[in-house]
Amino acid sequence: MVKRDTILIVDDVEINRSILKEVLIDSYNILEAENGSEAISIIDKCQECIALILLDIVMPVMDGFETIEILKDKGLLNYIPVILITSFDSEEYQEKGHELGVLDVIKKPFNSFIIKRRVRNLVELFKHKNEMEVLIEEQVNLLNEQNKKLINQAQRISDFNNNIIEVLGAIIEYRDMDSGQHIKRIRYFTYELLKVVSRIYPEYGITDELVEVISSASIMHDIGKIAIPDSVLLKPDKLTKEEFEVMKTHCSKGSEILSLINNISDDEYLRYCYDICKYHHEKWDGSGYPYGLKGDEIPIWAQIVSVADCYDALTAERPYKAAYSHDKAIYMILNDKCGVFSPKLKECLKIVSNRFKELSSLYSDKI
Repeated sequence: MVKRDTILIVDDVEINRSILKEVLIDSYNILEAENGSEAISIIDKCQECIALILLDIVMPVMDGFETIEILKDKGLLNYIPVILITSFDSEEYQEKGHELGVLDVIKKPFNSFIIKRRVRNLVELFKHKNEMEVLIEEQVNLLNEQNKKLINQAQRISDFNNNIIEVLGAIIEYRDMDSGQHIKRIRYFTYELLKVVSRIYPEYGITDELVEVISSASIMHDIGKIAIPDSVLLKPDKLTKEEFEVMKTHCSKGSEILSLINNISDDEYLRYCYDICKYHHEKWDGSGYPYGLKGDEIPIWAQIVSVADCYDALTAERPYKAAYSHDKAIYMILNDKCGVFSPKLKECLKIVSNRFKELSSLYSDKI
């Protein structure tokens, strides 16, 4: 795989290109273009080595938006992140850029610290994303080949499938631009809740063995996000109503993906993955999605992951919201401020509240 270590700066003003080049030259190779047409020519020749594009909006010959449209049509925005650079303080421009697939907007005049940090973050995130997507494609292809040869060796296929599940869980974190700690937090939050449910509510039949299996399966709750467009999944602002409807499909899309893995009907672990992925956004009062299930129509393991995921979403910082404190997040869940949860699970949450706080700090996104 060719190393992506080059930044393409596209701006019709030479002084702007020079400033950006001076900021980034110590860390990256630099290519320059005076307009979108010239940039497309360079990208066609060097796309495998380009790590990121800094793109001006207003340029002669071909402007920034026309350039993005071409990159989008070529499918290159899945592999090369684009940052718009503009002197216009216009929400309309920013919204149009994000709709087309731009991941960030930097305003002129330039702040060298902010430019370095944003460029570095996006380059690193896409590096991991691209590497993991190549890896998963290789693994899925290998799985298909192995399934043809090992049709009578069910246990070996099942073990291999479980390894693929781990890889799929990891790629979601990188594609969703999370740090990777999110998966660990969900797993450990789920584990702590399961232990209390097992002890206090034996009617659910949660054995010690199931505690391990279900907490491991919890990492698959958002696998369906693989099928969500980058323009929605990676949008730094709050989603529109239409975009949220697209995002909601990750539950059904995820269960469809898991259904494609052979032997799901015979593999306990994969069945829990399937249920968690499909039902973790259902709510106790029937207000959730995708099916509007109520009460214990929702599998208890999906209910538990839902509580864990809600707590993590509340206490995590997002581009469009600050993180809530631990106490505020617990209060909101217990008082149905973010959907209605099972009264039994809310009692369990009270018991593990301090442990959640410890785990949230231990596996924080902050480095």
